[in-house]
Amino acid sequence: MSPASPLPTAARPRRRGRAAPYLFVLPALLLFAVFKLYPIAWSFVISLHRTVAGRDTFVGLDNYARLLDDPLMRTALRNTLVILVVQVPLMLALATGLAVALDSRLLKGRPVFRLGFFLPMVTGLVAYGIVFSVLLNKDYGLVNWALGTVGVDPVPWLTEGTWARISLGLALTWHYTGYNAVILLARLQTVPRELYDAAAVDGAGALGAFRHVTLPGLRPALLLTTVLSTIGTLQLFDEPTVLTGGGPDNATLTIGVYLYRNAFTYFDFGYASAVAYVLTVLIGLLGLLQFRLLGDKQ
Repeated sequence: MSPASPLPTAARPRRRGRAAPYLFVLPALLLFAVFKLYPIAWSFVISLHRTVAGRDTFVGLDNYARLLDDPLMRTALRNTLVILVVQVPLMLALATGLAVALDSRLLKGRPVFRLGFFLPMVTGLVAYGIVFSVLLNKDYGLVNWALGTVGVDPVPWLTEGTWARISLGLALTWHYTGYNAVILLARLQTVPRELYDAAAVDGAGALGAFRHVTLPGLRPALLLTTVLSTIGTLQLFDEPTVLTGGGPDNATLTIGVYLYRNAFTYFDFGYASAVAYVLTVLIGLLGLLQFRLLGDKQ
């Protein structure tokens, strides 16, 4: 018997077979690195520079320090957080109620209603923003015309600060409520019906069954929709840009709009990149907090 026998021939194809999955994944990894990782890394490098007299000058963390004293950044952050705290819970509450209604056996033609409530989601952001800007126009909008028929004075939906925020919230709620309801409905349909029967036997009414069966069953989907809605709200750009342009008087200025202005209006790419990284950190922190509060405790 020789001291060093060669490997069996079957082992060589097996090793090549182990490498096959990596070869299939490699193109996607390369595209991700080129179009995602590289821009993210380069954006951080840009955030450490400032354009002075047409030349990029290294300024270290000055752009981040500038954020602390920027009143417009504070306004944009406050407006974004107001939308997050007020509009998102309202939207998710409506989506939960809608999901329960669409899951009811008493509702006839449920597929038609599900499609109808989901359709706003497939509408382009700019397109539905333009539609809402026309509907809510103070002078010739359909909404004020309808209010006028019952004796209500025209409402400055898009030209007064408080009403502009309300208009933005209405547009966001219309667009995303059905989408979240469909996610919640998909989860709700996995809750065993036996749990509702057991709750009824124990004397629980509709409210008790909702509290002790429906909500715990929806917990993973509620966490998902909360995180997605939080990320979308913190990145909010299209709707305030189309509806109000961030006005009036910066009443609907969001972090996304402010980032865009610095980059493509003032061409201050270093400061815009710093805003983007602060936004990324804020999204990460809020996401971790939500997983901590709403995630599975086990």
